[in-house]
Amino acid sequence: MLNAILGRKVGMTQIFREDGEMIPVTVVEAGPCVVVQKKTVESDGYNAVQLGFGEIRENLVNKPETGVFKKAGVPVKRYLREVAADDVNEFEVGQEILADIFKDGESVDVTGTSKGKGYAGAIKRWNHHRGPMTHGVTKAHRKGGSMGTRTGKTRKGTRRAGHLGNERVTIQNLKIAGIMMERNLILVKGAIPGKNGSLVIVKRSVKA
Repeated sequence: MLNAILGRKVGMTQIFREDGEMIPVTVVEAGPCVVVQKKTVESDGYNAVQLGFGEIRENLVNKPETGVFKKAGVPVKRYLREVAADDVNEFEVGQEILADIFKDGESVDVTGTSKGKGYAGAIKRWNHHRGPMTHGVTKAHRKGGSMGTRTGKTRKGTRRAGHLGNERVTIQNLKIAGIMMERNLILVKGAIPGKNGSLVIVKRSVKA
């Protein structure tokens, strides 16, 4: 059994249980993914399955990746990612992976790229406090304070202004609130990283 699938974040909505409870969910279009290549311990040192997902015109894919798809005998895909597998012999090149590898109520970890927010100051980026607002004390209300340096160089790892967002983020232990197989959709309870339309990886959570 495969423990993960590639998908596309569609957006957020809400569903209602029979008892009237409202649950906010994120809709993920999970697949269909196609098996492009199998990696084994004998040939590559580990077990994994390469999955292709998403439609794209062939002329927009570079030649090395196009060769991978042609060798597998499958149409080119927008995304190509590796997913760990316990036994790759369960899968065949060209096989489709659908959302039915998960069940309602399962716990999953969702990985995506967070929204990029450009250049941000220390207050927005690191939740720093602002300076005192009294007029006579200071005029540096939102500027970064001392960086603790005595050599003239800023130490690595200091929390300063810089690029905010656009990072790989994983949200763990989210519950699957429903699966709509007719449209290959997974309803994940809560929010997941990324903007609508972005690539996400839904992976079965590891039980402690």
